[in-house]
Amino acid sequence: LISLYQPTFRVFPDNKQDSIIFKKLLRTIENSLKQLEDASFTEKVLQPFYEIYEDREFWNHTTEGLAILASANKCVVFHLHIPVRELAVVADSFHIKPLVKAFQSIENYMLLGLSRENFALYQGNQYGIAELELDPDVPRTLEQVLGDQVTESFLNHGSYGGASGTAMFHGHGCTSDEISKDTDKYFRYVDRYVYENFSKPSKEPLILFTLAEHQADFRNLSTNPYLLEAGISKSLESLSLNTLQSKVREINEERTSSSVQKLLDAFHQAQADQLGSSELKRVAKAAVAAKIETLLLEDGKVIPGKLDSESGEILSDDLGHPEVDDVLDDIAELVLLSGGSVQVLPKEAMPDTSGVAAIYRYR
Repeated sequence: LISLYQPTFRVFPDNKQDSIIFKKLLRTIENSLKQLEDASFTEKVLQPFYEIYEDREFWNHTTEGLAILASANKCVVFHLHIPVRELAVVADSFHIKPLVKAFQSIENYMLLGLSRENFALYQGNQYGIAELELDPDVPRTLEQVLGDQVTESFLNHGSYGGASGTAMFHGHGCTSDEISKDTDKYFRYVDRYVYENFSKPSKEPLILFTLAEHQADFRNLSTNPYLLEAGISKSLESLSLNTLQSKVREINEERTSSSVQKLLDAFHQAQADQLGSSELKRVAKAAVAAKIETLLLEDGKVIPGKLDSESGEILSDDLGHPEVDDVLDDIAELVLLSGGSVQVLPKEAMPDTSGVAAIYRYR
């Protein structure tokens, strides 16, 4: 199983180096596969990589990071929105830590931009924010959602441009109670749609971006458990993307810092209660026994070797061997398979220098 990770760039001229880095990592994979002495397998598993390398259009549409996982029968490409370290590994399992970091909710978030007549969704992390392209068949405006249920004359005047060029509507002639009822119906629809299609599957925190008067209205009716208390009390049209990023970054950094501290506090308490450890050998055996509830891993740390899935013993070996990966990655896989959670933290946030810390379900 082949795992390839590399940082990439969106724009010229920085992106000219992307394919060069890819070619270097590909040589690492080729050298590892040579040890298998199976030319037909090597040719088959590497074919998608050669096609990617030659695809100029592919390299013109990269993001901040690239991940490729491939077997003899399948090749999956991830365009990541965070940079990743260069790594090419052939092993008997996929290397997943960078993907865990890329998709973990501790750093990622969603942003709901909301007005009385329209909404937009954004996804972001510490590196930036981008608006999501929703299915064009999904109702977006109050008029589309309520249809003939909308209070008469609520939308009896002209439209003007809104977020992403979507029409925003404005009208007169309704009583405040009628407008409030329509707004409540619309907000309930938005809340349900965002939760079912985004918050529930991703479990990412949601930041609300709307006028102050709508903050309270939406929160009072929302049933989304991932909606954060902190929000941005501005209209959709009032902030540039750069200003929006700055305001969201403040909220997210505070949230991330708080989340990391809670993890560390929980670990230290578990360790004191003999329900946690940062000793690699102990953590490895606990992972094999499916005892780990929460696993903390140091970002970028690699310990070459193999983990015996029956005994939990660690066998040191060369990362260049086609059946050897990272012991920390092997532990992470076992924890995820047993229903535990894995968080990748920066080196300075880890409670120990071992690169790993675990909270157990039981002793």
